[in-house]
Amino acid sequence: MSVLKNLEAKLGGLVEGAFSRAFKSRVEPVELARKLAKEMEESKRVSVSRTYVPNHYRVFLSPQDREQFDSYEPALRKELSDYLLEHARAEGLALTSRPTVEFMTDDRLSLGEFGIQAQQLTNEEDDPSSRSAAPSEGDFGHTMVYSPDRSARRLDPEPVAPSRAVLAGQGRRTVLSGETMTLGRSRECDIMVDDANVSRKHAELRARGGSWRIVDLGSTNGIKVNRRRVEQAELSHGDQITLGVTDLDFELE
Repeated sequence: MSVLKNLEAKLGGLVEGAFSRAFKSRVEPVELARKLAKEMEESKRVSVSRTYVPNHYRVFLSPQDREQFDSYEPALRKELSDYLLEHARAEGLALTSRPTVEFMTDDRLSLGEFGIQAQQLTNEEDDPSSRSAAPSEGDFGHTMVYSPDRSARRLDPEPVAPSRAVLAGQGRRTVLSGETMTLGRSRECDIMVDDANVSRKHAELRARGGSWRIVDLGSTNGIKVNRRRVEQAELSHGDQITLGVTDLDFELE
């Protein structure tokens, strides 16, 4: 009997009993097993003498599917772990430890969809040759999402909260806000620069799509970003802006 058929038989017995209440959703345990094996094989890392595969897997489910699986997760995790272990042995793939499966909820998934993310966990007792071939601990790769009515796709990362932009210099820190902020010697500017070499309205900071750009407003002495003269430039964390002889640091926090 093949490894997958053996798993199907085991899960079949569980479904006939208490598991029958859990598998009313379109996420089928055997399909989870197939896709876990697929991700295992597609995440191979070749070392000098062995081909290593991930030993930790995250399975993401919709809230509805997760709720139905909740009471039976320990038994299902064990069966999937056993299956991955047998699959790796059958295919001659090396594991640094017994594979583990973790279930998580993702609100972006619909009923019947599931995502899989593979990781190689290492420790000091692993074969040293595996370390150069495997990602470091905590380095998860992309998440592949599978569903019954569409082809596999990557799940985009959770959106990151926008950073707060700050301009630091002359003994103060100014949080950037709004769509534009002017810099210059005039008191009318949003950020006043006390420097005789700076024009009254020297430059402007403009917010566009979550990033900031500095633009010269036709100043006498121009602007520099990281010591290079520019008419305008998009800013990144750590960039140094020079107006006249005054340096200002652009930071994201």
